[in-house]
Amino acid sequence: MSTWLWITVILVAVVAAIVATRYLVRRNDTKKVSYMMDALEDGELNFRFRDNSAINRALNRIRGIFERRNAVIEEASWSKLFRVMTHEIMNTVAPIASLSDALSKDENLDVKAGLETISTSSKDLIRFVESYRSFTQVAQPVRKAVMVDELMERVMRLNKAKAAEQGVTLTYNAKANDLLIFADEGQMMLVFNNLIKNAIQAGANSIRITSDLNSEDQTIIRVTNNGKPIPLRQIDEIFVPFYTTKPNGTGIGLSLSRQIMIKHHGDIRLEQSDESMTIFAVIFK
Repeated sequence: MSTWLWITVILVAVVAAIVATRYLVRRNDTKKVSYMMDALEDGELNFRFRDNSAINRALNRIRGIFERRNAVIEEASWSKLFRVMTHEIMNTVAPIASLSDALSKDENLDVKAGLETISTSSKDLIRFVESYRSFTQVAQPVRKAVMVDELMERVMRLNKAKAAEQGVTLTYNAKANDLLIFADEGQMMLVFNNLIKNAIQAGANSIRITSDLNSEDQTIIRVTNNGKPIPLRQIDEIFVPFYTTKPNGTGIGLSLSRQIMIKHHGDIRLEQSDESMTIFAVIFK
């Protein structure tokens, strides 16, 4: 049952109880309704009316509705939290596993650079898990000067093997030279890993990343893919936390990415999504 339907049921029950007090019960029962309303408003459910009168049964039933609904909400919240954690951990671990496998098989790969990427990504994962230990929101970024080309080189190194396994071509092209941003590199990796993963899940066989300056001299990094477009009716919802259209989705990737960009005083936008291409723009102001 949806949240709004639950709220409607509860409100109808409360109104019915109040109406009943006007016509069927003593003034003392009206005080009970008032007490119950105050308690529910404060989130306090540790009360129960003991005698077996009709009004007490009705009030206890309303309390029970709130109690059961709170239990459902709490269980759902824990479930969402674990899904968030699992989602972000897998987003980091899967490319690491692919890169490790590629390093062990391809003698032409730069083993030292690959190991450095694995080490850095592992540390970023540890930081992410630690930031969620207290169930807080996105941690404050540790910002430093980052060359965009170097960041994208790391993104490519971490994701290219995984993309290739899925038959996806992943490329990067810098349209402006020596772009510099002030950012938390680990959090930026989460943002771009999410965009790449979403593109692959949308059935893309080509993902192009470009960096440039926009008309306001802001650094803008675009991630373009030719996968299935986002339906028009869902465009306004894609950054809403826990909103997802995937059977096993968490609805956290894009909302987390937006929160990260807000912390960086930047933005992430959907610029285009149609049959030809989908373009996300990550903007550093």
